[in-house]
Amino acid sequence: MYKFTATIVAVILLSINLKARAFEIEDRKIFEAASVADAGSVTGIGLSELKIISSTDLNYFEPLVRQYQLQNPNVTVDYTVASTAEMFKAIHAEQQPFDLVISSAMDLQMKLVNDGFGKSYLSTQTAQLPSWAKWRDLLFAFSQEPAVVIASAKGMDDLSIPNNRQELITLLRENPDRFRGKIGTYDLRVSGAGYLFATQDVRQSDAFWRLAEVIGSLSPKLYCCSSNMIDDLESGELLLAYNVFGSYAAAGLSEQQDGQIVPMLDFTHLMLRTAMIPKYSDNHLNAGGFIDFLLSDSGKALLSSDAQLPPIQSEPVTESPHLQPIRLGPGLLVYLDQLKRKRFLEQWTDAMIR
Repeated sequence: MYKFTATIVAVILLSINLKARAFEIEDRKIFEAASVADAGSVTGIGLSELKIISSTDLNYFEPLVRQYQLQNPNVTVDYTVASTAEMFKAIHAEQQPFDLVISSAMDLQMKLVNDGFGKSYLSTQTAQLPSWAKWRDLLFAFSQEPAVVIASAKGMDDLSIPNNRQELITLLRENPDRFRGKIGTYDLRVSGAGYLFATQDVRQSDAFWRLAEVIGSLSPKLYCCSSNMIDDLESGELLLAYNVFGSYAAAGLSEQQDGQIVPMLDFTHLMLRTAMIPKYSDNHLNAGGFIDFLLSDSGKALLSSDAQLPPIQSEPVTESPHLQPIRLGPGLLVYLDQLKRKRFLEQWTDAMIR
């Protein structure tokens, strides 16, 4: 009888563990709080745990977590990294017990709060955000990052550097042998951020489909993440990559190598990296406190210096009119409609994968 019961318990525990790991993670680190004695002597408050799921690579966010803990030594931070699509599944489908969701896929974040998965939060810091950088006290932007083209200076060599998408199309059409197999971009079937950038491209200009057809004719390499494209450009596997996070490119392209950021002056999307508190958070107070930290002067300074993520500015396009912020709002949900998404991906597949 004992063995039978133990077997049942083991099966139940295994099932619980499988559910906990149903979504795929890329990285995870637990930042332990100070000891109970130290935390108590500083704050007079017992230890607590803040569970964050994020699409931002750990090396970018670790300085922010550690600075936050200097101000909140009683808080252990459990930081999990996953793709934007896996994060959405973790919250929307599985209701995993996270306290804070940080994502670069603005449309998926909007979908979460629109479907009732967000908890309202209001503070002095969030009230000061410009209207385009927040949504109904449920979703808050803390960085604004351009989607850029990166290229190999050696690979471009004698070629003219394109300044807009039409010039890029012409460059690729006139030099197919040089760029065949050497162009990288997102695989929209797996990358939430890539899908967001592509749909915003379409809304901005019909040049996207012409560019997709040209890139598709040159046997492109498709990626889940900006960091992988940057690594392959640095290694010489790629000569050009399209719609890479500008913050990652600025940090990842070493001075010793020949990678360079190519400006697209017809338009450059500014993606807003956002944070939301899930409605079932067990620690929404610390989650809100972390949002306030990201929006504080010290948080912004650390975002810019150590994390190399450009913080929110009230007037981001005053001096650079080609920068186009992707605004938070219901418009982001248009291409998340299942039928529209299916048709968009079919058209993209026809153009890109041959």
